[in-house]
Amino acid sequence: MEIQFYGANCVAITYKGVRFVTDDNLAELGSKSILKEGDVALYSSRQTTRPKGIRLDFDGPGEYEVSNISVVGVPTRSHMDEAGGLSNTMYKIIGSDISVLIAGHPHPDSIEADLEDIGIVDVLVIPVGGSGYTLDPLGAAKVIREIEPKLVIPTHYSLPGITYPVPQTDLESAIKDLGMEPKERTTKLKLKSSDLTEGTHLVVLEKS
Repeated sequence: MEIQFYGANCVAITYKGVRFVTDDNLAELGSKSILKEGDVALYSSRQTTRPKGIRLDFDGPGEYEVSNISVVGVPTRSHMDEAGGLSNTMYKIIGSDISVLIAGHPHPDSIEADLEDIGIVDVLVIPVGGSGYTLDPLGAAKVIREIEPKLVIPTHYSLPGITYPVPQTDLESAIKDLGMEPKERTTKLKLKSSDLTEGTHLVVLEKS
């Protein structure tokens, strides 16, 4: 499995020849979409327009299968939802030996109720930018404690070339507030099940 980060909440996960691209709204944020022919697009919120020229796209809860890879969309309360809202979808990509959870923009108080549906998670991709728009580092830390993944990849923090609707915290400040020292910094995470050790570790993906 390979994981790359492109800014905002957009990551590309390549597994067994299939590339999953999450929350590619980069064109709306002053950057450039990375979607290409053959990709599977996953969106944590409902989309009014759908990308063209790709293999598949999903923007809500459900159980999907792509080339024998299971994808489960779990409905959760969005960070900006009122109580009882379920407008965020967390996606769990389940390989034969590694599971990845794409958090989207969850409310930090909503995860405990969804733990049974989420199940065991090896890699958690989670925003840390805050400012009322998404999880801040303290909210992210709460989600991390509840899910207990082996690896954590932070996203949605301040980056050159990305213009957010509201300012986001910078990565180093987020890391400090998370209270986790990065185990690794890389532009492309190449991951095998044997790389997953006990405990929860932070991996920083530099923007590709």
